Amino acid sequence: MTRRALSRIVLGLIYAAAGVLHLAKPAPFVGIVPPWVPSPALVVMLTGMAELAGAFGLLQPWSVPLRRAAAWGLAAYALCVWPANVQHMLIDLGHPGHGLGLGYHIPRLALQPVLIWWPLWAGGVTDWPWRKAQR
Repeated sequence: MTRRALSRIVLGLIYAAAGVLHLAKPAPFVGIVPPWVPSPALVVMLTGMAELAGAFGLLQPWSVPLRRAAAWGLAAYALCVWPANVQHMLIDLGHPGHGLGLGYHIPRLALQPVLIWWPLWAGGVTDWPWRKAQR
């Protein structure tokens, strides 16, 4: 099995689990939706469905175009949920004891670009940074 195939499986399973959690236990996710986002419960439900669709797209073996579309969708998803991660940090830091604290939130926010890149690489959209040198 290639690194890319293994990565698709791992990422697909992670997103499938996250999608199930968003649908089965939405309250923690609804609680970190930024206040400017309308209908937080609906948005959380839709994000759970998007995660499940993206996971399915990455995990299916028969369609490269579908895998690539799923990769683009999950990358866009990771970008779109970044404000919720910032909101989660602001909520935590506003609590006495600071919730999970900066030791959790700063790495989480800093790793968001990896969560944008990873599906693109796993889905075969990009080869970066392992691209072979051009001669």
